[in-house]
Amino acid sequence: MASDTTVSSLPSAVVHAQLWLRAKVTEPVQLPWISTSLHPLVLLTLVCSVLYLLTPPRTKKQRLVPNIPVVGVGVGGIGAARKRFLSESRDMLLEGYRKYGGNGGMFYVPSPLGERLMIPPKYVEELKSAPVDKVDFVATFIEMFEGKYTTMGSRSTLHPRTVKHQLNQNLINVMPAVEAEIRDAFAAQIPPCEDWTALNMADKFVQIVARVSSRMFGGTALSQHDEWVQSTINFATDGFIGAQKLKKTPVWLRPIASRFMPEIQKISHHYDVARKVLIPLLQERDKTGERPLDLLQWMKENAQGEETDYNYIAEIQLKVSFAAIHTSAAAPTQLIYDLCAMPEYIEPLRDEIIQALREENGKLTKQAFLKMPRLDSFMKESQRFNPLLLITFERLVTDDLTLSDGFTIPANTQIGVPTHAVTMDSTLYPDPEKFDGFRFHRLKSHDPIAASRQVYAASNLASMSFGYGRHACPGRFFASNEIKAIMVYLLLNYDFKFPEGQQRPPSLVVETQYLPNHAATVLMRKRTPEF
Repeated sequence: MASDTTVSSLPSAVVHAQLWLRAKVTEPVQLPWISTSLHPLVLLTLVCSVLYLLTPPRTKKQRLVPNIPVVGVGVGGIGAARKRFLSESRDMLLEGYRKYGGNGGMFYVPSPLGERLMIPPKYVEELKSAPVDKVDFVATFIEMFEGKYTTMGSRSTLHPRTVKHQLNQNLINVMPAVEAEIRDAFAAQIPPCEDWTALNMADKFVQIVARVSSRMFGGTALSQHDEWVQSTINFATDGFIGAQKLKKTPVWLRPIASRFMPEIQKISHHYDVARKVLIPLLQERDKTGERPLDLLQWMKENAQGEETDYNYIAEIQLKVSFAAIHTSAAAPTQLIYDLCAMPEYIEPLRDEIIQALREENGKLTKQAFLKMPRLDSFMKESQRFNPLLLITFERLVTDDLTLSDGFTIPANTQIGVPTHAVTMDSTLYPDPEKFDGFRFHRLKSHDPIAASRQVYAASNLASMSFGYGRHACPGRFFASNEIKAIMVYLLLNYDFKFPEGQQRPPSLVVETQYLPNHAATVLMRKRTPEF
């Protein structure tokens, strides 16, 4: 689940959408309602009039701060650099950070949204508590995913309030149900695998995480409701495809073109499914007085004003699934790729899990998780190399904003922190280009006082994959437990490896997103678990 991140970030099944888009989005948008039998002058007048009425007013032109470098501009100028950002953002951000950001400097990186200002940590501390009407977290996300048309992005505070308080305080209570759903989901998605069986685990993890997350959302009534589960998956996929297609459509044409895109039309269907499934469930709980420990119930109890409308709760729950499912499915996908590429880590991790469970009588308790520091470290190192987002702490500065040292960020500036580039800084992480699965375990051992800064779910200036400040991902603690529980089950119950000759597939760059590759297969074989 994500707030500052992902919102984020759409790995897993969405990669299929991206690969499809590379081939298909360049096709011209067809508007079947326009009759070609009209006189050309009448047709032109009609189209121009409609477009004039529907086109939103243009935002003010961006003003760049003098003397701050813009990276990646070469032959072809700024226009070519903005296009490069779509698939080369990682390299551009690394270049900018290594040249200008490592010593606390700033730089611009060109992007289709304009030149984004990458800021140093000293400003993050000051900006984390800035008024949301001046430093807007949601606006960046809405613009990135064409939220006006896809509905991606929400200013509701119901779900982050509920996650921060009820969910985070009840993690230990929801985990037994989560573990049970993991077992059921694996049984449903993974064939017997008595011998080595080739599987696309990226797709499998999306289905598994969708069920497991839905169990936390609303119990088995959701996790075993196939139409709900598939809608939560496809809601994100259709929104992603729709947004990417819209980005390749002229701004003035989007209000009309969006009405004829199948993906945008499907989004309404997903909301219909959410209302059809969730409203009767809420009404049934009203009748029986049942108060299960799940997110749906907690949102119902926390709702105020317009939030109490069950239609509103159903729609918000669907949007929560967008943040929770694909982001959490990315992590085990990257982890299994890393373990297949570096199998020397498998047995040490498996031994640690077995020992922890023995000490907790076979139960995956809170203490059992704490006794798996190597697994936590491996997860964090995998995240360092393959973050969900290359940039976090993204904000839109809506008015000129003067900071305490006198520096002024101009209005209409997109700001952010090049998170991946920061984690490749040798002053923060020695030998940063080397994957060291137990790096963070050693750091915790050497400095127990700062140990909490090194855990997977940590949010600090050296580790901002989950964002930072009040908009840091509120669901990161549940996500950490969910991913660990999935990896525990995977390591105890299966052997896995890449097919002969297959290397670890590189992650895919899509603007600021860093997505797990779906082109790879993994060979799976059932093993007899110790627990």
